[in-house]
Amino acid sequence: MATKRPPIDPLDGPKLALAGDLVTMDDGFNVVRGGRLFIEKGSIVAVQAAGAPAPAGFETVPVVDTGGTIYPGLIELHNHLSYNVLPLWQVPKKYSNRDQWSGTPEYRKLVSGPMTVLGKTPGLLPALVRYVEAKCLLGGVTTSQGIALFSNAGVRRYYRGIVRNVEATDDADLPEAATRIADVDARDAEAFLARLKRVNCFLLHLSEGTNAAAREHFLALHVAPTEWAITRALAGIHCAALAPADFAVLGQLGGAMIWSPLSNLLLYGATADIEAARASNVRIGIGSDWSPSGSKNLLGELKVASLVGQQVGGIDDKDIVAMATRDAAQILGWDKAIGTLEAGKRADLLVIGGTSPTPYEALIRAREVDIALVMINGVARFGRVNLMKSFAASGEKITVGGESRMAFFVQKTQDPAVAAIGLGQAAKKLKAALAKLPALAAELEKPKPVARLRAGPEPVVWALALDELADTGMDLRHHLLSATGRRPTGAMRVAVAPTKKLSEILAPVALDPLTVADDATFLASIKTQKNLPAFVRDGLPALYV
Repeated sequence: MATKRPPIDPLDGPKLALAGDLVTMDDGFNVVRGGRLFIEKGSIVAVQAAGAPAPAGFETVPVVDTGGTIYPGLIELHNHLSYNVLPLWQVPKKYSNRDQWSGTPEYRKLVSGPMTVLGKTPGLLPALVRYVEAKCLLGGVTTSQGIALFSNAGVRRYYRGIVRNVEATDDADLPEAATRIADVDARDAEAFLARLKRVNCFLLHLSEGTNAAAREHFLALHVAPTEWAITRALAGIHCAALAPADFAVLGQLGGAMIWSPLSNLLLYGATADIEAARASNVRIGIGSDWSPSGSKNLLGELKVASLVGQQVGGIDDKDIVAMATRDAAQILGWDKAIGTLEAGKRADLLVIGGTSPTPYEALIRAREVDIALVMINGVARFGRVNLMKSFAASGEKITVGGESRMAFFVQKTQDPAVAAIGLGQAAKKLKAALAKLPALAAELEKPKPVARLRAGPEPVVWALALDELADTGMDLRHHLLSATGRRPTGAMRVAVAPTKKLSEILAPVALDPLTVADDATFLASIKTQKNLPAFVRDGLPALYV
């Protein structure tokens, strides 16, 4: 029997006890008013009602009154974190397929070009990691997709940071999810299906768009008259083009969907048929996609999902919160460890200030300034200064919406380069880089001197693995042949060579603020987005009041 590895980030610390309304998200969706949560060594020991005797060993542990409502930490199953330093793109027109916008000159100038430069500029990666992870924490996220790196030696790895990373866990109870597929497997039906059968969860982009070509990407999974390349491991990201009959197949074969409604609506004016997905018992997770065409954080994406749910009917706020907690954990196969507030689960939690008779609606309506505490593995990572100090966490003071907060970034297992940089320093470094993008691009475009012959291997140089922009031998989607067998399906990398260098087209870009509360332009931009339906254009800003 294999030795069970310890939980990730097992920082030593005292036993803890928290008080507040507990939104457990358990099978009965129980809410414990004025409950008590007892934590030891990163795990929940007991969930109790007020007045119940403390569990053994906790008799003298002081109970910290959070003054709020405690939820499981938010689990984000789709986010291109690297891009979250860029502001919201004013989408110029309605598209029907990803290929239509990913190669446009405007997109290259505002999104892909800046990221190409940032990803290759020496010394910026630690600052970028620190900043985008903090952005997650400030939105209540405790688990997300990781930041992939690719080296000149052909090696891939993930940055290890504060937020749980679905791709790299070092934890037997949290089996690692696959999020990229080797190009050779992506084009071969048998190899693709075999790859699916070897993983616990495979998060892959699927049917990105609304037209027939986008739907063909799903239909290409029908690899034989009685066989689909779909297993319980497959979690299709977006699925915006799927018809009710497609969701019926996905649900029957146990597949899941990761929903990113704001990004879909911004780009395509429509999103996945959430009613059909639920009617077919498709498991649904949620993700904010990325800041250029999505929500600033998952807390914001829950608001958009709620607005869509109200519009179509039959989907309430409890369903939406479940997509970011218990349902997401089930999709990952992590439901024995996280996703609910239950004894034996990891102490990943989110506290919203104040209590409410409708706690699910309260989370949907919460703003970043309402977040009182975020814990990961029983370690207080972000929150109000008084609460952070109650849990012996000292860290970097920051401001959210004019209010003082504290973030704690100390961790034994994170990359040393990231550990050495604070959030303020990271923001300053990124702002400076984004302000001089043309100069940085010109520097990268200079011919490299021919290296002299020398003994020993070539030094390893790491860059962001921007799979959607460059060929790294991996992709975020399958490319199985269409039903006619004539062409591969799925959005392709841009093949047309650009006519101008990046140094000729780039301009300074503003660093995207960490929160909506500190962004003077985000909600104004939402109101002017051409493709958003009125119920989102008008409804989303109202949820931030």
